[in-house]
Amino acid sequence: MSFFGEFFWFLLWSFYFIAYLYVVIVIITDLFRDHKLNGWLKALWIIALIFVPFLTALVYIIARGKGMAERATAARGPMISEADDYRPAASSSPADDIAQAKALLDAGTISQGEYEALKSKALGNQYFGA
Repeated sequence: MSFFGEFFWFLLWSFYFIAYLYVVIVIITDLFRDHKLNGWLKALWIIALIFVPFLTALVYIIARGKGMAERATAARGPMISEADDYRPAASSSPADDIAQAKALLDAGTISQGEYEALKSKALGNQYFGA
């Protein structure tokens, strides 16, 4: 077998070994995350992972896969939408919004059309409770 063939097989087996180690680490992490499973069953799963590793990992993922996802989601905590971080601050009143828009118009920052749009938005917000 050539050098490149041996190198290819080495890379392939290295990938499989690292992937297997990742699966074992995920399974052990999930075992310790599960508070409903008692200590004896956790020890039994770990012993099985040591003596029959591939079959045990496969059975564990098939039998407890849904619970693994739920426990991982619970461990991450509640998700907050990114949009919540960028909400503009609520204005104090429509009159303040119109005054700010007028100041921008007078400074030449916005056009007359943009001023009218901001003004109508501020007045619309007053009536719709936004």
